[in-house]
Order: sequence, then C-alpha cells, then structure tokens
Amino acid sequence: MKLGARMLKTGLAVAIAIYVASLIGSSTIFAGIAALFSIQPSIYRSYQTIIEQIEANIIGAISAAIFVLTLGNDPFIMGFTIIIVIGICVKFGMKENTVLLALVAVIAIMETTDMAFLEFVGLRFTSLMLGVLASFLVNLIFLPPKYETKLFGLIDRTTTDILQWLRITTRHLSDRPALREEISRLDNQLLNIDRIYSLYKEERTYIKKKRFQKARKLVVFRHLISTTQKSAEVLRTFYELENEMDKVSTEFRNTLVNELDKVIHAHEKLILSVMGRIRVRQEDSVDDSSMPNIPKLVEYLIEIYEEKDSEEEKLMFLPLATKLMDYHQSLQRIEKLLSSYEHYHTSEKIKVQKPEKPTVH
Repeated sequence: MKLGARMLKTGLAVAIAIYVASLIGSSTIFAGIAALFSIQPSIYRSYQTIIEQIEANIIGAISAAIFVLTLGNDPFIMGFTIIIVIGICVKFGMKENTVLLALVAVIAIMETTDMAFLEFVGLRFTSLMLGVLASFLVNLIFLPPKYETKLFGLIDRTTTDILQWLRITTRHLSDRPALREEISRLDNQLLNIDRIYSLYKEERTYIKKKRFQKARKLVVFRHLISTTQKSAEVLRTFYELENEMDKVSTEFRNTLVNELDKVIHAHEKLILSVMGRIRVRQEDSVDDSSMPNIPKLVEYLIEIYEEKDSEEEKLMFLPLATKLMDYHQSLQRIEKLLSSYEHYHTSEKIKVQKPEKPTVH
C-alpha cells in the first residue's frame, strides 16, 4: 500500500497533539481524536474550517457544561444534549466532521470526574483545541499538496488508457467484458480528476503575478479534462455500437480506423506538448490534410443513416457522429489554447512528474 501525503499528515498531527497534551497533563485521547477529525486535504480548506471547528468546540463545551450543572450527566441527559448540539450546528450550517467534533466535546466534558468541574471542562476543552491546532499547523507546514502535478499525472494516465482502448476497439480486438470494466474504472478516474481539479482550483495564491499564472493554468486544465471526457464518450459509444459496426462496409471501417488513429495521434501530441517534450505549432492544425478529417467521417455516417430502412437503424449512428464532432471541436480548442499558452507564457510551465531514471543492472 502506498502511503499518501494525507495519511502521513494525519499520523503526524495525531502524534503532535498527543505529545503536547501529555506535556501539559491534558487528555491525550481526546486530543488525538480531535486531530483525526480536523485534518484537511488542502491548506485552503484548513483556513476555511479552523474557525468553524473552534466554534463547534465552544458550542459543544458550553452546552455540555450547562446541562451538567443544571441536570447532571445521566446517559439520557447526555443523549438529549447531543440532540440539542446537533440542532445548533445544523442551524449554523456546519459540516459533518465539524458536527462530530462538537459531539466529541459533549462526550468529553459530560464524563464523570472527581476533579473540580470547571477545571475538568478547561482541560478537556484544551485537549480538543490542541488536536484542532495540531492538524492546522501540520496542514500549513508539512508536506504541502502538489495538486498541479497530481492533476496532470491523472489526466495523462487516464487519457493514455482511453486512447489505447480506442485503438483496440476500432479494430474489433477488445474483449467486451474487459472493456465494460475498464469503462467503469475510467468513469471513476474522471470523477477523481474533477475532485483533484476542485482542490487545485480552491488553493489560494496571494501574489498578483502568481494569481494570473494560476488562472491561465486553470483554463488549460479545464480544457484538457474536457477533451479527455470527450474521448471517453467516444469510447463508450463505440462500446455500445460494437455489434452494429460489423454490419457496415469494409470501406467505412477502414476509414474509421484511419481517421481515429489520426485523432488519437493528435491528442497524444497535445499531451506531450504540455509535458514540454514537443512544441505545438500553429501550422500543424487539426484542419491539415495530415490531421484527422472528422467531418468527412461524419459524412460517411450520414450516408449510412440515409441507406438504412428502419427508423431505429437510422438513429443508431447519430450519437457516434455527434460524439466524434464534439471530440474534434474540443481538440481544436485545446490545440489553439496550448499554442497561445506556449507562445505567450514560455516561463509558466505546467508542473509534471519527472520521469523516473532507468535502473542500470
């Protein structure tokens, strides 16, 4: 199992919270629990949640103290207090993890003790705050997330997998059950890409020049993701029409394979250009004769549409024509965007993972 940065940060935050709590004689268990609930995937989310978590702890602690002093700490009183605290937190629109932290505060403070009650409340509240602050500091200082590098790596791997399956599928070499599983996996991968993109997008930069750089990169990433999604839609449509492809002419199948190979090659070149391995030149446009002619392919599909007798057969290939045109137009947009980005922003390279050095045996 590969250890991610968030796993390491969680362990480190818990360790720091427990260590500091033990030094001041506070509850190490509740400090560790608070650290677990407080760790966030990004620095920006840490900024967003720390105030809310402090508020949740205060709500939980004050509510628990009031009920203990007025009604006692009977288990049913504790349950009633938890209901009240959940209602207050929901009223303020707090997130699930934050609500859970408030409930931990209630349980921690309503526990039976021989200490002076206010001293006990102070110690437990301090323990919880230690966990929150430890997580915040770990998020801020240690192992800052490299979402830009991670995002492009995911786009690169997912695009490569989709294009490989497109090559196989257009030649009728794919195993249908295996392709079905692969499409499901790729759908999950695309959802993960959107999640990482959201985390990258919400990270704040406070230098004006860096903000402009970030905005340009966000546009590039959004178009890269969109183009990858279009290629996945084409693959899914080929999977759905696999049996019907056997009924079309050999000439059309050959044209289909040739044009899709050109599309795949064009998409691969764009990914390589982002990695800095090749340059995107404006003269090498998708409209050149050496590049894919998707409109021509769509004309073939329309001819097949007109030859069919039944309405069902007529409509069968229209989704493929639509998806191919969408993919073609998306490739054109990203090509122009990358060409402009490369021309005007040569110093603002997108961060990609460095290739591993080959091992010498």
